[in-house]
Amino acid sequence: MLTSLPNGQTTGSIKPIIHTITALRRWSCDDKELPPVQDVKEIHVYDFDNTLFASPLPNRQLWHGPTIGQLQSPSIFLNGGWWHDATILAATGEGVEKEEPRAWEGWWNEQIVDLVNLTMEQKDALNVLLTGRAEPQFAELIKRMVRSRKLEFDMVCLKPTVGPASQTFANTMAFKQELLKDIVYTYSQAEEIRVYEDRIKHVTGFRSFFENFNLALMSPEPPIPRKAIKAEVIHVAERATVLDPTTEIAEIQSMINSHNTLVKSGTSSAALAKPMQISRTVFYTGYLISPPTTDQLRSFITIPNNIPENDIRHLANSILIVPRPCPQSILDKVGGLGAKLTWRITGTSVLDNKLWAARVEPVPATAKYHSDNRPPIVILATRGGARPQDAQRIQNWQPVPPDKAFEFETTVGEKVLLRIEEEYDPHRFVQPPPKRLHPREEDANNHPDGGRHARQPGRADRGDRYDGRQGGRGYDSYRGSGHPRGRGGPANHGHDNRDRHGNQGGRGGNAGGRRERGGFAPRGGRENRGRQRGGHAQYRSLDDMPDGRYDDGGTGAYGGSAASGGGLYNAY
Repeated sequence: MLTSLPNGQTTGSIKPIIHTITALRRWSCDDKELPPVQDVKEIHVYDFDNTLFASPLPNRQLWHGPTIGQLQSPSIFLNGGWWHDATILAATGEGVEKEEPRAWEGWWNEQIVDLVNLTMEQKDALNVLLTGRAEPQFAELIKRMVRSRKLEFDMVCLKPTVGPASQTFANTMAFKQELLKDIVYTYSQAEEIRVYEDRIKHVTGFRSFFENFNLALMSPEPPIPRKAIKAEVIHVAERATVLDPTTEIAEIQSMINSHNTLVKSGTSSAALAKPMQISRTVFYTGYLISPPTTDQLRSFITIPNNIPENDIRHLANSILIVPRPCPQSILDKVGGLGAKLTWRITGTSVLDNKLWAARVEPVPATAKYHSDNRPPIVILATRGGARPQDAQRIQNWQPVPPDKAFEFETTVGEKVLLRIEEEYDPHRFVQPPPKRLHPREEDANNHPDGGRHARQPGRADRGDRYDGRQGGRGYDSYRGSGHPRGRGGPANHGHDNRDRHGNQGGRGGNAGGRRERGGFAPRGGRENRGRQRGGHAQYRSLDDMPDGRYDDGGTGAYGGSAASGGGLYNAY
C-alpha cells in the first residue's frame, strides 16, 4: 500500500491518499473489479470526445463566430452549455433511441476502436476511458454508447463533482492529471503508459505533466518509492462532425428555454445571468444551389498549374436575387421562398486569374426571375482577395456551345446566420453612449452629413428586425450584436451609403462599396478556406473556454463560413 498527497501537496494538514485498488475504483463510474497490481505492465488511456467517438461540434454553417464560443463556454448558460448538456450528445445522429441499436454506426474513430480491442485482448494492460465530461450528467449515456459498440474498459472515468479524496478540480486537465497520477501510483509495477488525445493543448499538457512526474520520482525524496514510467502521449487527428441542422437548432432552443426558466424563476445563484434568445440575420436572398450541383459546377473552373489548390475559395452555391432580405414584391415575382427555377450556363469567364464565374439564363428563357446582377451569374470561385461583386467588371464571356450547356435546378431561399444574445426587453431603457468631441473619420464617411444621422443604440436599420413572417426580415438589433457603432456590422440591406462627395461607403451596402473593418459584405467577404468542405477549427470544450472572450469577425454573404468561423445556412 502506497500513500501520497492530493493535487501535488507536500505539506499541510491534507490527508494523504492511500493508493490501493479499492481506492482507485472510486474514480470509475463502472462497477468492475480491477486487475491485481502485479498483473499490470502497461496502462492505456483513451479520451472519448473526438478521439474514440466523433462527438458533434457546433455547426459553423449555422452560428455567428462569437456564438460558437458562447455555446462551448460553461459560464453562459446556467444548465452548462454544449459540453455540459447531455441532450446534445444524445441527439447525435438520429438520437439515442435509434442509434443505440445500431451502435452509433459511422460515429466512431475505427482506428482507435481497433486499438481499444487490442488493449482488451492484452492481459497485462489496464484499459481506461477518460473524459472531462461531468459524471452526474453523462455517466449512464457514455456507458450505453461504449457498450453498444462492445467495448470493455477496466475503468470508465468522468469528472466527478468532488474527487475520492475530496479533491476539487479547476479544470479538465487538473482532473485528468490527478487521476493519472493515482493510477500510476497504484499500479506501481507498470512500466509504460500511453495516452490517446485529440487536443493539441492537452497533448502538450500531458507530455509536460509526465516529464515533471518522472523527475519527481527520480528525486532524492520521491513522493512514493516507484521507478519512473515510460510515458507516450499520442495525438489523434480530430474528426469533426455536426448534428442535423434542424436538430441542432431545436436542441439549442431547448437549452435556452431551460436557462431562461432558471433565470426568471429567481432560483439561480448566478445574479448576473440574463435571459437569452436566438436571433436571425438574413444576409442575402438568392436562387440557392444544392451541394451535388455545386460539385458539378466546379468542372467549369480551370485553375492554372501555378496556382495552389488551397489558394482557391470554391463557391458555386447561388445566383443572387438581392443582397438583403427580399422585398415582398420581388419575392412574389420569383414565386416565394422554396420556388424552383432551372438555369442554363451560357458562358464562362475568368477575371485576372482571381475570379471564375458562369453566366446563366433561365429555362425556359421566358421564365420570370429577378437578379440584381446583370446578367445573372454564378460565382464559381475566387482567390487572392477577389470579391464576388468584382464579377460586374467582366466584359468578355466565353460562350458555351448549346450541346454542352449545363442545366441545373435552384431553390429560392435565404442565406441566414444565427446568433445567441440577451433576450430583447422593449421596456428597458438603453443609456446612449456619450458623444465624442471629435468623431472618427470613418463615422463621418458613413453618412452624407458627416455623421449627424449615425445609427443610435436601440434602433435597427430597415429590415433588421425579425417580424415572424415567412421569408421575413433579418433580425440584428444594435444591442448585443457585437458590432461597434460605425465600425461595420450587418449588410446595409440596400441603403445607398454615399458620402458628401458621392463616394460609396458605409457598412458594405452596395457593390463596389468600401467595407468597414469587421463589417459584413453583402455579396462576399473573406472566408476561411476549407470550411465549406466540412473542415472545422480545432474545438474547445468543457471548461477550457475562457469566460467571456470570443473571437469576432465578418461573414461573406455568398455562403460558407467567414474568417471568424461564423457561417451561413440555407433557409427556404
